[in-house]
Amino acid sequence: MANQELSDAILIRKYIEGEESALGILIERHKSKIYGFIYSKINDRDLCDDVFQDTFIKVIKTLKSNAYNEEGKFVPWVMRIAHNLVIDHFRKSKKMRFQRDTDEYSVFSFLSDSSLNVENQIILDQVELDLSRIIDELPADQREVLVMRIHQDLSFKEIADLTGVSINTALGRMRYAIMNLRKVIEKNNIILTN
Repeated sequence: MANQELSDAILIRKYIEGEESALGILIERHKSKIYGFIYSKINDRDLCDDVFQDTFIKVIKTLKSNAYNEEGKFVPWVMRIAHNLVIDHFRKSKKMRFQRDTDEYSVFSFLSDSSLNVENQIILDQVELDLSRIIDELPADQREVLVMRIHQDLSFKEIADLTGVSINTALGRMRYAIMNLRKVIEKNNIILTN
């Protein structure tokens, strides 16, 4: 059987056993999906290249140290690594994208809106800061699902695949996150609308 036809699991085993070319086949097989995922979150070609490279450096280190135990789930595992590196990037740059630019919406058209004067911008910044603080207080699993769903626009299926849980668990975490947000907002009398 040609290497191209081998399953991911067999290629991983071959790579761990010392056949370096097996990793090249795995990368070639899945690079468009993984790169596309990273690019959809970062939308900057150079940065995307860096995160893609860092992802596979981490994959190689894990495989070489025999710490890989995601039998049959290679792509979701690599996507989780990529996702965590994307989050690390946003943490380091201290910014989280709240809205993706589309044909219908651009952050620049919003910012040029005449109603968004300095006072309104200060209020908007404060609301975003308050929300960020509230979200930071959520349990990690709830916060992760909330960020992936709202900020990264992932489906619950994608969230389930990336976090290694069932869709029902991902939905439940989102539900609890929203309930907890509501409690904090009501308790602190935070007004999120004008």
